[in-house]
Amino acid sequence: MNVIIIEDEKPAARRLSRMLSELDVNVTKMLHSVEESIAWFSTNEHPDLIFLDIQLSDGLSFEIFDKLEVKSAIIFTTAYDEYALQAFKLNSIDYLLKPIDDEDLEKAVKKYQDFAPKKDQISIDFNDIKKLLVNPLEREFKKRFTAKVGQHLKIINADEVECFFSENKGTYAATTDGRNYLLDTTLENLENEISPKQFFRVSRKFYVNIDHIKDIISYTNSRLQIKMNSFKEQEIIVSRERVKDFKLWLE
Repeated sequence: MNVIIIEDEKPAARRLSRMLSELDVNVTKMLHSVEESIAWFSTNEHPDLIFLDIQLSDGLSFEIFDKLEVKSAIIFTTAYDEYALQAFKLNSIDYLLKPIDDEDLEKAVKKYQDFAPKKDQISIDFNDIKKLLVNPLEREFKKRFTAKVGQHLKIINADEVECFFSENKGTYAATTDGRNYLLDTTLENLENEISPKQFFRVSRKFYVNIDHIKDIISYTNSRLQIKMNSFKEQEIIVSRERVKDFKLWLE
């Protein structure tokens, strides 16, 4: 089986390649942009299977297929919610939500192996998919939040937030001025509102901003402790099951 990965985040591509090697699936090529992929497909035999990220650094991966006719089977990889991807089940082998889970990956590979389509039998209507999917490049994450302070509303820029944390059933934004502001939201809701390149959920209790991390220290039980520039009220510990993805996020 000839497999390639198209993924703009190189740590994520390397992680997926390692996961596939554990399933005895050999990745022959990793591509990281629309431009690079078009050039490669123009001069190389097309693979049996592509692991395809939707949003690349220079555009949507669909642009590759606007330029070329690719007959490879496709497993989509994306950070976006499942509800927007239901149509993919009709048009591709499978899709995987990031961060990719070992069990989900194994099921997707097995699904391909069981299906084993011939290249001339594969037909994917990318126009139908694009109609059902909001363009990720047009998606804007929240740049500011509001918090009630007495009779006033405080505007908090996302860049000024060192971390978001939960405490006593409340969700707070800890800012660079050393203050904590109660927000009318939850950490779960924040997941779709804040940039995954800027913020990472290190535990059930904390999201941290990469721009305000002061130090990272080895901690007990293979965990990590994070020191922020201003926030010192509580220990921020990267839970053991998130350490690997956290290190990849830092790269």
